[in-house]
Amino acid sequence: MQISAKADYAVRALAELAADAGRPLTCEAIATSQGIPFRFLKGVFRDLRQAGLVRSQRGCEGGYWLARDPAGITLADIVLAVDGAFLTLRGERLDDLGYHGPAAGLPGVWRGMEDHVRQVLTSTALSDLVRERLAA
Repeated sequence: MQISAKADYAVRALAELAADAGRPLTCEAIATSQGIPFRFLKGVFRDLRQAGLVRSQRGCEGGYWLARDPAGITLADIVLAVDGAFLTLRGERLDDLGYHGPAAGLPGVWRGMEDHVRQVLTSTALSDLVRERLAA
């Protein structure tokens, strides 16, 4: 199983915004803080903005803010915003899988794994990550 770079970067960027919610943060500042390639992060923020997870302001006082309270944003929201699905197999959604013969039961295993991933991601809010960091 592989977590996409896009999903990882998106969660890390939003954790930065959640940890410092009092002011907007620039894409450059977040990229530097998290060691994320700046150009790639700009594309991630485009997806996050389209999904309604962040809002932006242009200008010298500009940057990004969370569009909602961090307690109301789950990791599932973030992953779906940038990847469109929790798990895929060779780029296909698991719903579309169908194997024959001895491997006929395998799609059910993959879907069960997806259900567990979904459960973890939907039960973990952005605020949970920030709270754990502050407690450490």
